[in-house]
Amino acid sequence: MGVSVVDSAVAGLGGCPYAQGSSGNVSTEDVLYMLQGMGIETGVNLDRVIEAGDFICNALDRRSSSKVSEARSRTL
Repeated sequence: MGVSVVDSAVAGLGGCPYAQGSSGNVSTEDVLYMLQGMGIETGVNLDRVIEAGDFICNALDRRSSSKVSEARSRTL
């Protein structure tokens, strides 16, 4: 379809200064999971992105908004 760039943020961190009250960004983990499920090769290691998101969230004492990360933590 010609899409070559998808904007997301690890653990969904950040926000949008243009959308007051927005809940944050789409998590990279969830985007990668979706793309992999669609058979689209990204070249990005989902497990490593989840690890990075967990590290950042722990450092910030903040919860990840990634549904994939949340689901994986329940199964461990």
